[in-house]
Amino acid sequence: MADHSDDPVQLQYEQFPYPHRDPADEATRLVTGSPSHLAEIRHYLYAGQLDVTRGFRALIAGGGTGDAAIMLAQQLADAGGGEVVYLDMSTAARAIAEARAQARGLTNITFVTGSLTDVAALDLGRFDYIDCCGVLHHLEDPPAGMRALAQALRADVATVGGGMGVMVYAPYGRTGVYPMQQMLAQLAGDRPLTDQIATVRRLWDQLPASNWLRRNPFVGDHKRSDAELVDLLLHARDRSYTVPEFAELLSTGGLRPAAFLEPARYDPATYLNDPKLLQPLGTAGLVDRAAFAERLTGAMKKHIAYVVPADASDPVAQLDDGAVPMMPGSDPAALVGQLGGASPKLTITLDGQKRSFPLPRLTAPILRQADGTRAVGEIVDRLCNADRGLNPETARRQIGELYAVLNGLNLMLLSRSI
Repeated sequence: MADHSDDPVQLQYEQFPYPHRDPADEATRLVTGSPSHLAEIRHYLYAGQLDVTRGFRALIAGGGTGDAAIMLAQQLADAGGGEVVYLDMSTAARAIAEARAQARGLTNITFVTGSLTDVAALDLGRFDYIDCCGVLHHLEDPPAGMRALAQALRADVATVGGGMGVMVYAPYGRTGVYPMQQMLAQLAGDRPLTDQIATVRRLWDQLPASNWLRRNPFVGDHKRSDAELVDLLLHARDRSYTVPEFAELLSTGGLRPAAFLEPARYDPATYLNDPKLLQPLGTAGLVDRAAFAERLTGAMKKHIAYVVPADASDPVAQLDDGAVPMMPGSDPAALVGQLGGASPKLTITLDGQKRSFPLPRLTAPILRQADGTRAVGEIVDRLCNADRGLNPETARRQIGELYAVLNGLNLMLLSRSI
């Protein structure tokens, strides 16, 4: 294995473990998010069918202070099976993650100190799922890291399901970050990090109104804690990827994106309603449409994708009578109360801009039936029994219209009985 003891990234995270977390908070909340929520893994990588009790193994590559590892381990424990392996170079970050696991009484996590580039030499075995969130863009050789992780996947994931959840930084939403990093390196790059933090604050107070970072409404990490400030503005090694560059990085490991999150964020039709503008994009592939949306919004500061081997068939769950709609982390009844009456619509904020999505007339009764256990076919039957004048095909069509909106916002996912 390579010696990483003098790696400036490791030294940074030993001083400032990231993200800032207090293990005592585990008593009151579980940090959840994307990628690596178990319901997302099932939906985007297993066509809705995943039994974690059959030896499911997940690697959290670059686990930091433990958000993904703790979330997935808790969800696996609640589901009755599965194992998580946490891997990170920082012993300080690992100590926080271990304390969080202990606070929850989780015994299904194995903690390992090391670099993801050495995953083969660490003899950790193969994995059904790998999380690599916010790590590749900090490596000296990101393609080498990508290849190492791809080789750690089970050999049969292309045929039986599985893959990776990956997050990398994106350039347009981070406008101003890299010039700021360069200025700080020039002013105090050879000084201890504590002195550099003081320099950040002094410089921030004097940034002209024209400065791109001051004008950027999408970046506020540096305001939360010193750990977030260091990670954003004083990082020892940091780059970003456009959608095409991200896809190229994945291809170095023989992988491709199966879905970007949230899907609607990467759909040009979310932002454009002119058919003449959308028509040339109608036959474009997933990456080309996502790249157009990225250029169009100019606001994406990170890319999250579920990825699979390039030769894998489409692993994303599809809506049909056997699919079970579910809304993990959301309360369908509460959502009904927000939607209005005869012409319901859902208004959300995407990258600082409010956007409204029209919903079908039957949205409220559909959501009342979508309890996470009923399949679409049963929901259709219940709707038609409650309204004898309702045609089953009309019910199915409106379920599809509602699903298209909610899944596009990653609010509704699908599962299937095995």
